[in-house]
Amino acid sequence: MGQGHGHGGAAAQSASSRYLSRLILALAIGAGFMVLEFVIGIATSSLALISDAAHMLTDVIGIGMALAAILVGRRASSKASRTFGLYRAEVLAALGNAVLLFGVAGYVIIEAVSRIGDPPEVPGLPVLLAAAAGLLANLVSFVLLRSGAKESLNVRGAYLEVLADLIGSFGVLLSGAVTLLFGWVYADMIVGVAIGLFVLPRTYTLARRALRILFQHAPERVDVTEIGAELERLPGVVDVHDLHVWTLTSGMEVASAHLAIRQDAEISRVLAAAQRLLVEDYRIEHATLQVEPMHATGRCTELNW
Repeated sequence: MGQGHGHGGAAAQSASSRYLSRLILALAIGAGFMVLEFVIGIATSSLALISDAAHMLTDVIGIGMALAAILVGRRASSKASRTFGLYRAEVLAALGNAVLLFGVAGYVIIEAVSRIGDPPEVPGLPVLLAAAAGLLANLVSFVLLRSGAKESLNVRGAYLEVLADLIGSFGVLLSGAVTLLFGWVYADMIVGVAIGLFVLPRTYTLARRALRILFQHAPERVDVTEIGAELERLPGVVDVHDLHVWTLTSGMEVASAHLAIRQDAEISRVLAAAQRLLVEDYRIEHATLQVEPMHATGRCTELNW
C-alpha cells in the first residue's frame, strides 16, 4: 500500500494571514471613529448614531478576534500535538462576529420600538458631522478588506461588518440631514431600525458558512460524488472509498481517500495522477491518499464512517 500527501506552498498559510496588516489598519480606524460616534450619539440621544457606533464596536471586536485567530493559528502550527494547528480559531472568530451582529441588530430594533410613543429631540448638525466622519472611516476600511473577503471567511466577517457600517453611516447621514432640514423626529429612529434589519440576512449567511466548516461539511463549490467518480476513472483505479473533503479554514481545503487499484497498476503513477487531479481541477492542495490493492479493502469496509 502507498500513501501520499499533496500540497502546495500557498497552503502553508491561511488566506486570512495575507491580510494581517490591512486588518490592523482597519482596526485602528474603526476604534477611533467608534469612540467619536458613541460620544456624540450619547450626547445627542441619537439612536441612529448609537446604532452605527455599536456596529463599529462589533467591527473593532470582530477585527480584533480575527487578528487574534490569525496569530493563534500561526503559533499553534509549531506544536506536534496540534496536527492541524489552530486554524479553526479563525472560523470561530467569524461565528463570534455573527453572534455580535445579531445581538446589536436586536438591541436597536427593541430600543426603537420603545421610543415610538415618545421620540427624543435629536439635533441634526452634530449627527450629520459625526455620520460624515464615520462614512469616510468605513469607506477606507471597506477598500482595505474587500479583496480579502473573497478569500477568507475570517476577513469576510470583518468586511461584512464594515459594509453594514458603511450603509449605516450613509443612513445616519441621511437622518441627520432630514432632522436638520425638516425637524422630523422619527427619521433617526427609522434609520436605526433600517440599519438593524439590513445586517440580519448577511449575518445569517456568515453564520451558516462558519457552521458548515465547523461541522466539516464539504466546501459548497465541491461535488464530492463527482470527485469520487473522477478519481475512479484514473488509469489503474478500480474503486474509491473513504472519501472525505472538508475545509480547515478559508482557503485551506483538505481531502482524504482510499484508492483501490489493479494488481498490475503502478502505485506512484496512480498517486501522482490523483494528486494532480485534486490540485488542478478542484484546488485541493492538501490531500492524504492511500493506494491499496483490491484484496486489502475489507478492513476499510468494516471501519467505513
